[in-house]
Amino acid sequence: MTNGDKKKKGRKINEETESEVLSSDAGSAVLKSPDVDQVSESFTNLTNSFSSHTDPDQQPETDDFYQIPSLSSVIIQRYEGERCKGQFHGEGVAYFQGGHVYKGMFSEGLMHGYGVYTWADGVKYEGEFESNMLMGRGRYTWRDGSSYEGEVYNAICHGTGTHICANTVVYTGQWHQGRRHGKGTMYYDKDKSSWYKGDWVNNNKEGWGLRCYPSGDIYEGEWRNNVRHGQGTMRWLKLAQQYSGTWQNGVQYGQGVHMWLLRRVHGSQYPQRNEYRGNFVQGQRHGKGTFYYAGGARYDGEWKNNKKHGKGKFTHRNGHVFEGEFADDQMVTPALSGIRPHPTNDLFTLVPDMALNIESLLEKIPQTQGNMERQQVEFVIMRHNAALRSIYSFYSRLGKAQSPDNTFLLTRLQLWRLLKDCNVHHRGVTLAQIHSPFTAILLRTLLSCLVMVAYHAYHTDMASTKNILASCFSKLMEDNILPNAKNVKGFLFIHPLRVVVAQNYLERCWEIYQAYCVVKPPPLADQTMTYRRLVWMFKDFGLLDTKLTPVKLLEIITAENINPSNPSYCNLDLEITFLEFFEVLLGCAEVKCQQVVESSQEDRRQSSPEPEARRDSPVHETSSSSTLQTTSCTSQSVRFFLLKLQEHLQFSDSKETEAQKNVNTAVKSQTAGAS
Repeated sequence: MTNGDKKKKGRKINEETESEVLSSDAGSAVLKSPDVDQVSESFTNLTNSFSSHTDPDQQPETDDFYQIPSLSSVIIQRYEGERCKGQFHGEGVAYFQGGHVYKGMFSEGLMHGYGVYTWADGVKYEGEFESNMLMGRGRYTWRDGSSYEGEVYNAICHGTGTHICANTVVYTGQWHQGRRHGKGTMYYDKDKSSWYKGDWVNNNKEGWGLRCYPSGDIYEGEWRNNVRHGQGTMRWLKLAQQYSGTWQNGVQYGQGVHMWLLRRVHGSQYPQRNEYRGNFVQGQRHGKGTFYYAGGARYDGEWKNNKKHGKGKFTHRNGHVFEGEFADDQMVTPALSGIRPHPTNDLFTLVPDMALNIESLLEKIPQTQGNMERQQVEFVIMRHNAALRSIYSFYSRLGKAQSPDNTFLLTRLQLWRLLKDCNVHHRGVTLAQIHSPFTAILLRTLLSCLVMVAYHAYHTDMASTKNILASCFSKLMEDNILPNAKNVKGFLFIHPLRVVVAQNYLERCWEIYQAYCVVKPPPLADQTMTYRRLVWMFKDFGLLDTKLTPVKLLEIITAENINPSNPSYCNLDLEITFLEFFEVLLGCAEVKCQQVVESSQEDRRQSSPEPEARRDSPVHETSSSSTLQTTSCTSQSVRFFLLKLQEHLQFSDSKETEAQKNVNTAVKSQTAGAS
């Protein structure tokens, strides 16, 4: 019947050799994990330990896939079985020229239905036949134990099926014309610890896929012609490293983030992980990029072949800055050029990660008292050291998932929440800043911020004291921070599930907030938003209704902003932060959510009256299911608000929409009337 010899296409249909090269070195490489304890303040040597070494995952991948034998001719030498009208029909056994045998169903002289075809060399097919063709579902087996089971079309693997090689390689997934094509999973070893799951094109990994290597390392992202190519994330588990970004022909190339992960205990002295964000060329730091060191230091500038090279700025963990030209990881600019020198006296008591940057405040104080003022406020900070670190740790974790190395950095959004929880805004201090709410803030930055906030809030009350900075900071700690910190308020962080939902809309809402900010007149030229502008925005865009009335909107706005000393006063011209803007949206979404829930409950009552409830029957929703319903509803309501707002965000390069102009005009007229 056929040439039944077993065939291979070359050696194999596809000899896969993964290019795991991560560097331009002779061998493949990744950036070596540094010993965090050895990160020094010598900026010329900080990155020397981030060198390259061989990638343990570079290995060939083979899959001995045999080509399916064909049925090139049908010459029967002998037949045993049922007949009908002189033709083979029903069950029978046919012996073909060349030693091949078929046992199964016949129809009108043709192999048709279920049967078993065995080639002379031992290759066997069990499955469906259609008019002498292997068609439908079936199973191929080879003498060495290899097999294919799945869909077959014209004797070719086509559809979905599983191929098992004698060397334990297994592929399960989609096939097209005898090739792996579509979605599929390949296991490369017996215990299935090495595998790839994702897209295939003509037997090659191409598209999006997840690759787990024998070492346990994992890559998830885009592939082309069996190598990492496009956007993807590689995690080296034993090395505790991770790279997320662009790949080209198997190596890091383009923009990306490389992190060195080291599991830290709670309260670790290292506030962040070693991390590089910037450009890569052939697996090396090359071009512009920023390196964040675990101890708090930072380099921002140009790189060449993994080393600092070109213009750059190095910030020590104590906040002091060196800025100038670098060459081969060494600073070549003279020391007096653009460098803020280290203090040379012993008055400064704080450790480097708590060093204050309060030069703008010290300018308000006579020069002869500056050092003493700094020393005294640092003494107060040291007295509250444990509490301040605990507060930083608490707020930096708000709304955050688990960190792979237990490091959390405070963001400006969380800082605003801390200050509002501590009622700092009741002291007439505005928290408004147009800077990104996602900006990370180190402990030393938080402390400097609190010292400045304390001065602005209490300098009038403490004008007669000797050490005004220390007195103001003590007052802030005793009256605001210690009694109120960790008592989270507001609509965002107070409920864990709500935070999860709201996080999905933060960036889009940030864009909307920026779009509706107004620019202050020179010389400030800052972008700000007020509550008055927010109210007009709601009115102009038709977001108010019988439930979300202007009065209800004002209640949401003033929920945290009522000054106990004057509860009837509401300052709509107060500049607001993005946190305040976003929490107003969440509060309004909650009102909309209640409308939806009430309407849904009313519809259910009208459509199907509830039977009389027994004491032991679960008629009412449990608290958890109610929470999930509310969370889902809140998500829908926030999405509704975003769509409404974005309808009015179609600005051209030269002019705003009429709706935006109406808001601007209304705000200007209201401001003019107030003045």
